[in-house]
Amino acid sequence: MRQGGSARDSEFAEFVTASHVSLLRTARLLTGDPHTAEDLVQAALIRVYTHWGRSAGWESPQAYTRKVVVNLYATWRRRRWHTEVVRPEGDIAPDSHDMAGSAEARLELGRALACLPRAQRAAVVLRFYEDLSVEQTAELLGCSPGTVKSRTNRALERLRAAGVLAGYAGTERSAR
Repeated sequence: MRQGGSARDSEFAEFVTASHVSLLRTARLLTGDPHTAEDLVQAALIRVYTHWGRSAGWESPQAYTRKVVVNLYATWRRRRWHTEVVRPEGDIAPDSHDMAGSAEARLELGRALACLPRAQRAAVVLRFYEDLSVEQTAELLGCSPGTVKSRTNRALERLRAAGVLAGYAGTERSAR
């Protein structure tokens, strides 16, 4: 361990304590599986920890870590994603920012997200659940704002066609 490592470790531990629930919520919505979400957040935190000592230039460690979670989700090959079966479970307690407060609403949201392709699911989670702007979402996903808008619109069309948007007023706003 490098000199000053214990201060680095304690600072990182405080960060993890403060941001774990939010990161886990995002990962859970992206993957649709609480166990895979835990693995995804764990892998992201390992990557962030390796760069923690050089994080002075980061504007927001939580935003950076969320970007790592989204990037890992987009490229993770550990699971056989083409055979993914999502079984939403209500084992993650809602936090103060949870839009879908009741267990039934969280299960419905999980089922709705499960019917979307991964790129559309990521756009919807970041835009409407994490309440990021089109520009912030584009930066996290590494694509243009136009791509975020089209993915979001296609996802909302798909969700409307499946009849799963009833009761989610936040998704009625334009993706623009």
